[in-house]
Amino acid sequence: MCEKDISTVAEQDASATTPPPVVDSTVVDSTVVDSTVVDSTVVETPLVSTPDDEVPQDGAPKTTSEGTPSKPKRSSLLEREGEVAADFLEQLLDIADMDGDIDVDVDGDRAAVAIVDSEEGRVSRRLVGPDGKVLEALQELTRLAVQAATGERSRLMLDVAGHRAQRRAAVVAIAQTAIASVKTTGEQVSMEPMTAFERKVVHDTVLAAGLGSESDGVEPHRHVVILPA
Repeated sequence: MCEKDISTVAEQDASATTPPPVVDSTVVDSTVVDSTVVDSTVVETPLVSTPDDEVPQDGAPKTTSEGTPSKPKRSSLLEREGEVAADFLEQLLDIADMDGDIDVDVDGDRAAVAIVDSEEGRVSRRLVGPDGKVLEALQELTRLAVQAATGERSRLMLDVAGHRAQRRAAVVAIAQTAIASVKTTGEQVSMEPMTAFERKVVHDTVLAAGLGSESDGVEPHRHVVILPA
């Protein structure tokens, strides 16, 4: 064999035994992990909606990937809440042997359920109780029943025999008197302790009057403070 052939064979043997270039596994792993994180962030991370200030906010409306509430889904959920609440309350009335019909509606961003007088008889005012305390307890029980059935925290509003509607009118009148005092004196006014429902009515009334308000204190002494402009 000539020297040229021997040289060629030697080069081929050398190339065959030369180890392949070492790839930095750390870099590869880092690239793969980073890619996974980016994909997970884009596809799976939803935007968070802002809850309102007077109600605990585990049940804020769901959002789309663009961050806007999914209205059809939210409306469907509220209707479902009303149906579950109506079934629960009907069973409760049957067990207690009380008269009453169930009205279901959607009021803004929450389900609204009411026990009203029926053809068989009037709703027992015992379901309201002194200062509406029985009504508040019954509302919480109904919310828990809805949460157990839907898996979502409920903010439904329950009324019995028009008690909340009557109380709303009374609270609005009280708030308007306090608002007039704040506008005249320029000093803040602290109102009497109220339920979450009543405080929300005051906040809405104050806002409509162009003033500010905040809730202060802890239950059962939590109240609204109306602030000057």
